[in-house]
Amino acid sequence: MNKLPILLVALGLLLLQACDTLDVYEKMAFFPQHEWKSSQKPNFRFQIEDTVSTYNIYVVIRHEDAYRYNNIWLNVTTQAPFDTARKQMLNLILANNAKGWLGVGMGDVFDHRILITRHPVKLKKGNYVFTLQQAMREDPLPYVLNAGIRVEKTKP
Repeated sequence: MNKLPILLVALGLLLLQACDTLDVYEKMAFFPQHEWKSSQKPNFRFQIEDTVSTYNIYVVIRHEDAYRYNNIWLNVTTQAPFDTARKQMLNLILANNAKGWLGVGMGDVFDHRILITRHPVKLKKGNYVFTLQQAMREDPLPYVLNAGIRVEKTKP
């Protein structure tokens, strides 16, 4: 009797049980030419219902190994329910000289999930809109595949 299929099913169930995902929202914009023009300002819309929990908010960047910089400057605009839009310029570090790329790599593609809230935040009930705009000197910015937003509930 072959025990491999039983072992694989058991391992799969164990992994599913271990994945206690707390993500609320994650979406990425794709740049077809692998370059991000400053005129491209992807919007990310999501709704919050749970106002008891706290959340971490991340910017997600995917780029090729040929990306020429250790960082990326972004204008991030946040429209929260019943508030005026808030714009902030962020310098997101993608690499350092000692370790290389700080994200997770597969082949020549690297993913970065960078926390943009200093600590978990409470969010109001309602609709949120995040807008990302690259603010680098090089325009269009080559070797950028995707940019996005990820919102996660913090663990109690």
